[in-house]
Amino acid sequence: MNPVNSNLPETMSAAVYRGERNVIVEEIPTPQIGPGEILIRVEACGVCHTDLKKVEYNLLPPPRVYGHETAGTVAQAGEGVTAYKPGDRVIVFHHIPCSDCFYCARKLYAQCPVYKKVGVTAGFEPAGGGFSQYVRVMDWIVRAGVEKIPDGVSFEEASFVEPVNTCLKAVETSGASPGDVVLVMGQGPIGLIFTMMLAQRGCRVVTTDTIPARLALSKQSGALLSLDPRQNDVTAEVKRLTENRGADLVFVATAVPGLVEQAVAASRPGAKICLFAQTSEKERIDLSGSSICVGERMLFGSYSASVDLQKQSANLVFSGALPVNLLISHRVPLANIREAFALATNPTESSLKIIVQCNQV
Repeated sequence: MNPVNSNLPETMSAAVYRGERNVIVEEIPTPQIGPGEILIRVEACGVCHTDLKKVEYNLLPPPRVYGHETAGTVAQAGEGVTAYKPGDRVIVFHHIPCSDCFYCARKLYAQCPVYKKVGVTAGFEPAGGGFSQYVRVMDWIVRAGVEKIPDGVSFEEASFVEPVNTCLKAVETSGASPGDVVLVMGQGPIGLIFTMMLAQRGCRVVTTDTIPARLALSKQSGALLSLDPRQNDVTAEVKRLTENRGADLVFVATAVPGLVEQAVAASRPGAKICLFAQTSEKERIDLSGSSICVGERMLFGSYSASVDLQKQSANLVFSGALPVNLLISHRVPLANIREAFALATNPTESSLKIIVQCNQV
């Protein structure tokens, strides 16, 4: 039998989605774990726009506790768990595929039925659970979806492993190569991770955003050119760099209406265009069919993380190869999570990545 922490509280604070865009911090039972499972005391959980959309558009029935960019300390290990023990510092992925189905054989892990079944919960229907003081990690996630955090790496930095994985998956799928001219639309935390990765690969990166501080950080992160689309003709600037052809690759890293259409206009014939932020059924695109067909462009989606890239994405963060600490603008206690959501939904000049400190008063 593995050690059990008998000092765990019977109840804990959690940000519970109660429907109709309403999230309430309340006391709920601390999750109970079973054989093969672990309980994590959450120290940091990043605010992701995927969860914000679920709240904003009421995409899933309540009650649920969201949050999936989770880093913390193992508080309890269930019977049969030998890889982790109380006190271990870890990050956890909330989705892990079965590795044995039609989609897994084709490395389309996010389409695997087991992958779609969330394996981390703070209670209620599993939904990630990271916006709480403790989360229960189910057995199949414990087996393949937990990574130990090395000494010297903060919980805040470690919470970036999951979003870095999602970006790395999209970049690998795109086939980005040195010398490619790549347009990254949107320089929020995800767009900036794309910029860092692509610049490190030797791509010539052009970025867009409407917040000056984000454009400045984009240049610091390796962008060749950073443009405010309200003041610059993005398509003309990209074509100027490419002998009037257009970008070789485009990553649409924000869900602002009209950007996919702009991405097509700014790309060359034969370009690849990645839709990364279009995660709601309510988001619509109006494109000329010939711009894709006659222009021989490839429009593709990339969603969620890849188990094949789990170690590599962890190493990118833990080694400091990606300076994700530059992206953190706000640290907010769990009690103030509604303020964090409001700030992430309506960013200011000074806001970027918001980290919820789930066990900070």
